[in-house]
Amino acid sequence: MENLKNVAPIEDFNWDAYENGDNVIEASHEDLEKAYDSTLNKVNDREVVDGTVIGMNKREVVVNIGYKSDSIIPLNEFRYNPELKVGDTVEVYIENQEDKKGQLVLSHRKARASRSWDRVNAALENEEIIKGYIKCRTKGGMIVDVFGIEAFLPGSQIDVKPIRDYDVFVGKTMEFKVVKINQEFKNVVVSHKALIEAELEQQKKEIISKLEKGQVLEGTVKNITSYGVFIDLGGVDGLIHITDLSWGRVSDPKEVVELDQKLNVVILDFDDEKKRIALGLKQLTPHPWDALDTELKVGDKVKGKVVVMADYGAFIEIAPGVEGLIHVSEMSWSQRLRSAQDFMKVGDEVEAVILTLDREERKMSLGIKQLKQDPWETIEEKYPVGSKHTAKVRNFTNFGVFVEIEEGVDGLIHISDLSWTKKVKHPSEFTQIGADIEVQVLEIDKENRRLSLGHKQLEENPWDVFETVFTVGSVHEGTIIEMLDKGAVVSLPYGVEGFATPKHLVKEDGSQAQLDEKLEFKVIEFNKDAKRIILSHSRIFEDVAKAEERAEKKAAKKNKREEGGSSPAIQNQAASTTLGDIDALAALKEQLEGKK
Repeated sequence: MENLKNVAPIEDFNWDAYENGDNVIEASHEDLEKAYDSTLNKVNDREVVDGTVIGMNKREVVVNIGYKSDSIIPLNEFRYNPELKVGDTVEVYIENQEDKKGQLVLSHRKARASRSWDRVNAALENEEIIKGYIKCRTKGGMIVDVFGIEAFLPGSQIDVKPIRDYDVFVGKTMEFKVVKINQEFKNVVVSHKALIEAELEQQKKEIISKLEKGQVLEGTVKNITSYGVFIDLGGVDGLIHITDLSWGRVSDPKEVVELDQKLNVVILDFDDEKKRIALGLKQLTPHPWDALDTELKVGDKVKGKVVVMADYGAFIEIAPGVEGLIHVSEMSWSQRLRSAQDFMKVGDEVEAVILTLDREERKMSLGIKQLKQDPWETIEEKYPVGSKHTAKVRNFTNFGVFVEIEEGVDGLIHISDLSWTKKVKHPSEFTQIGADIEVQVLEIDKENRRLSLGHKQLEENPWDVFETVFTVGSVHEGTIIEMLDKGAVVSLPYGVEGFATPKHLVKEDGSQAQLDEKLEFKVIEFNKDAKRIILSHSRIFEDVAKAEERAEKKAAKKNKREEGGSSPAIQNQAASTTLGDIDALAALKEQLEGKK
């Protein structure tokens, strides 16, 4: 048997007595006990000694320290060391050499604790790699059992790559390095990352030294940001910018890659120290322009999706990575300034015509107005001079109104062609943007793609009638509706307006006519072409006074002639004329006074 040893026989052993059954051992029982005790280790309570694991199951560990009995220690005291096996040497603390059952009582936990502070300090000083058991999570990291001490493992020190799930580490035994000890508060900080950084640094140097532009490497997606994707190339990181992920436009890198995905990338560039490495993914596939249909040419119709909008136009993707620009000027035949957003939005499916195509520069311009006939090609047929239409008010200027009869057909109504009677100072007084307005084509300017339009021409010119009503010398009732420095605007019957200067606004009592005052006005000038009526209130009583003065002069002359013996026929004629004038003027004066 392997445990038996060759032992030399005792020379003076009494074999005869042994055969007869006599006591051949002369030593006493006490002597034998002493001899037995001398073979055991001398141990003391509260002492830390080394023991050997001689047995273990799922709950307990049997430890022998060379004493007369073995001790059973709970397995959870060794949970920091899942590799524990029979034959391993472990340190134990002697709590009691013999309890009530005669059993040796040992503790592994207390043995570790009694030496833990010295051990952890030695591990920091010697940069020793130690084992620890991760007990649980805590704010910012994990709690680790090291030599029985609860040490802190920061989340950033678990691994070189970001940790997304801390819970998977709970219950694991890992190797650590003590990186910091606070002697006053007896706080210990450990790191697992520090163990692998040195190895990774060496790997990183090897990788960086071999980097070349155009080289294709396999990497793992380490992090995804809004501007690109970080790739772990095996200890060294590179960035795929969002524009280098795909030949097509990418709004979110997560549309193309996912975390921990392995993929091939090409090195596009790096700085002199090779700390910033630019990577590309799309460069591993042919450029879509190179695969574009060779038969495609200017004038062909294509379909695509709006991917980007700008005020000046829209970019249309007709194939992944192949885009064309529709400039806003190619969206409508109208020359009115517009924004591209008036015609389309991102995501719209559109059909367009190829206007230019440059395969070398990989540029293409498109148009959608070309899908419709240019309305100005047949403008004289559709909108001849004199024809009447309904237009939409689009814009105002000080001199008129810009309107649109249909998409691409614009025209101008001059401010003087808005109304026959009303003096319009600004078009906003007459209409509003977005409103419909009836127009008549007055003139076609095909070269400049502009129509001259009129609104008042849809009605007869009332000034033909006004010419017979507001004759020079006629008197009409009017209301002062506006006072200006140069005079007053007077509202007359039939919606007509006249003008009176300050000297013609003086009343008979010498006072000045006021705003909103209603008075009689005499027409002193009528200009049909200029649509101007000049009025006077003062002239009414001034003319009466002059007529009376003339009548008095005539009467005086008559009396003089009578005294001088004029012929009866002449005297009678003069008298009749003078009396008639006086009667007429007297009647007019009475009429005016009665109205007052």
